[in-house]
Amino acid sequence: MVSMLQAPPPPRVEDCEPPAAARIAGRTLQPTPVFDTYWRFAAARQQVYLARLGEAPPPARQDPVLAQHRFTNCFRAADRVSQYLIGQVSYRGDQEWCEVFFRTLLFKVFNKIQTWQLLEEHLGEVTWSGYGFQALDRVLSEAFAAGERLYSAAYITPPPALGGQRKHSNHLRLIELMMDQGAPERVQQSASMREAYEVLLGFPAVGPFLAYQYLIDLNYAAQMPFSEMDFVVPGPGARDGIRKCFGPAADGVEAEVIRYMADTQQEHFHRLGLQFTGLRSRPLQLIDCQNLFCEVDKYARVVHPEVVGISGRSRIKQLYRADTTPLTAWFPPKWGVNT
Repeated sequence: MVSMLQAPPPPRVEDCEPPAAARIAGRTLQPTPVFDTYWRFAAARQQVYLARLGEAPPPARQDPVLAQHRFTNCFRAADRVSQYLIGQVSYRGDQEWCEVFFRTLLFKVFNKIQTWQLLEEHLGEVTWSGYGFQALDRVLSEAFAAGERLYSAAYITPPPALGGQRKHSNHLRLIELMMDQGAPERVQQSASMREAYEVLLGFPAVGPFLAYQYLIDLNYAAQMPFSEMDFVVPGPGARDGIRKCFGPAADGVEAEVIRYMADTQQEHFHRLGLQFTGLRSRPLQLIDCQNLFCEVDKYARVVHPEVVGISGRSRIKQLYRADTTPLTAWFPPKWGVNT
């Protein structure tokens, strides 16, 4: 398998055919130099990931920006928190859909492995059938009072105004509201991914970005029928990356740009002489291309400081720190990529 993934030396930048203008949503978009960096970053980041798994040799030349700073994986499902959600939350425990939905949303409002482990440590198996607001709220309130961080810093989760004194109390009430108003059944029975997204979007404090992220996590479950190529919602970081790759002309058609990237990925990897075998042959999906725009936005702050995005940020905050936690690579069985 390793020999299949060994790539020839990449061509020099000046020898690569420049990208042609892209016709997207009725507009002609001229790629900037960051556009080719998007594909080079994806290939380099994926090789680092595969090397850590032992499924590819390490890169012949280490990228100094990748070595110094923290970036997520090319495939969202391969990241540490997603791996924990898939293996320890979604596919572990009662597989009745309402229970999977409840566990997934309870995990995702905090998006922090330690918070989930805290609940299990104090309450045992966390289930909707055995749910009690007071018990969960007490555990979380005591941890908060002791100075523990309950929420991940990966993205902002605004609290709904549902009568609780603390953010975590209101999020518990939000999940209760979803369960009581039949959200699990309404999401599962939706005719399309967009329709399921609209169900989640209808709840307090669940904006477009969060509704889409929650839906992607719910869709990992065996009971969910949607393809990750069905629908995409660009987040703020992705919009910044798209601006850097295509300029202001892409404003307002970001979802169509992300689909263009997913649809033409093989063409551009080939044009640049890059080896990209995907996630055990699974190509980049819409959610992955969306995330890659976020990461390339950060990467370009160092590699292309002259190209300005929407936010105007000029440095990468998170530095790389070696993680000694064993790397897992187990994905929804319905994808057919587990070995």
